[in-house]
This record gives sequence, structure tokens and C-alpha cells, in this order.
Amino acid sequence: MFWVLLLLLAWAVAGTACTRLCLAAVHAAAMETKEATAARDHDLTLYEAAFLSGGPRRVADLTLVSMARQRRLLLARTGWATVVDPRGRDEMERSVIGAIGPEGQSLIEPVRDAAAAADAVGSLGDRLVSAGLAVPAGARDDIGAAIRQVRFAAGVVAALGAIALLAPAQSDMPAHLVALWFALPFVLTLSCLAIARIEIQPYARWASPAGQRLLSALVRHSGGGGGDRTYLTSVAVRGVRAIGEPDLRAAFAHREQHHEALHRHD
Repeated sequence: MFWVLLLLLAWAVAGTACTRLCLAAVHAAAMETKEATAARDHDLTLYEAAFLSGGPRRVADLTLVSMARQRRLLLARTGWATVVDPRGRDEMERSVIGAIGPEGQSLIEPVRDAAAAADAVGSLGDRLVSAGLAVPAGARDDIGAAIRQVRFAAGVVAALGAIALLAPAQSDMPAHLVALWFALPFVLTLSCLAIARIEIQPYARWASPAGQRLLSALVRHSGGGGGDRTYLTSVAVRGVRAIGEPDLRAAFAHREQHHEALHRHD
């Protein structure tokens, strides 16, 4: 019974992938350490909120937007950044100014990449991981790899099912029952992917459960007010899509177009 062997292979592939995803999720949930419990009353800075929401690139975006709103950096609609005040007020700002270079002008996208890779952002991430608020890089990679494996397993199960149905009949088992047997491991993989999509928040790739709670509290406390702090909090949590100014939004939109063009060229 050839189709039974294919079914066993389908269950082995689906079971292995789903088990790996479950183990990765359990390991990530265990990241809430004693340090995280002690940090529940910690007030997140905007840079910390940006890192927990979107990682190093979000920190770079927040720094660029903050400096642009203070008129210490000009972000043109054409996607160029120009330094107005070369004196950075903190390590993040000095990283951005250093990434722009001695000529004081550069495209926004390479500035963003260089600032995101700067030591200042790396140190910020290390502090958040040590505090139990950020997910270590290893755990993030494990979850991402596990999700990709489950997606691959879903495709393999579907392919094995198709082969079993298209192969010459070697048993009295009706085709619809064969399809039903293969549907079970296929549904298992889809269910795991659906649960992962629901349970993992947009910023959960970076923030631990404790970090997610602090982010939620930050959003609640800043949601009812106005001013620059509320605006920058929105950018830190939601990214550049929270930008309201048309010119500034155009500058980042041009940056994204340039980034996509480079990837197509590569």
C-alpha cells in the first residue's frame, strides 16, 4: 500500500515541524526571567520602546524622525538626509550623524542601515535582553526557522497527498478517504501556523512577554494626550507609517522605494 507509506512520511514531516515550533514557542515564553519580573515598573524610554517594537531599524527611524522634527536634520522628499546641527545629544543621534558622513549629506536608507548596526543600538539591545525585556537573537532565529519549517511541511504534505492520489490505484481504499487521511496532517500544519500568527504579536519578535506588557502600558498611557512625546511614541511603536507630515512621510516613502530597487537589482 504505497499511499500508506506516503501518509506515514507526511505525518513524520508535519509532526517534526510542529513539535519544533511548539518547543521554540515554549523556549521563548521562558525568557521572562526574574529580572523581567523585577522590571515591571520600569519606564521605557522611546529608544527602548522602538527596539522592542521593531528592532534596531526602528531605533534608527525614530532617531531620524526626532531629529527632523527638531530641525536639526533635514529629510528631503527625494530621500536625502542633511545635517543641520552636527552636535548629537545622545549616542543614537551621534550614530546617525556619523552615518551621514563628513559631507553632512547622504541618502536616508544607508544612514538607516549604518545607524541600526551601530554600537549604541547593539548596547541598547544587550541591556534589554539582560533585563528580560527583549528576546535574545537565538530565540528569535529559532521561532523564525520553526515557522518556515512548518510552512515547508505543509507544502510537503500537500505534495505527498497529490502523489498518493495520482499514483495508480494499489488498494481498495476510495480516493476521497485517502485525501481525508492526508488532510489531517495538512490541517495540523495550518493550525500551528494560525496559532503562531494569532499568539505572536507584531513586536513579539523583539519583545519578551514582560517587554510586551511594558509596551502595551506605554501605548495606553500616551494614547490620550498630544504633543511631541505622544507623536514620537507612536512612531516608536508603529514605525514610519505613524508619520503625519506629508513631506516627512514622502522622504521615508522614497527611502523604501530606493531600498526595494536595490533588492531587485541584487
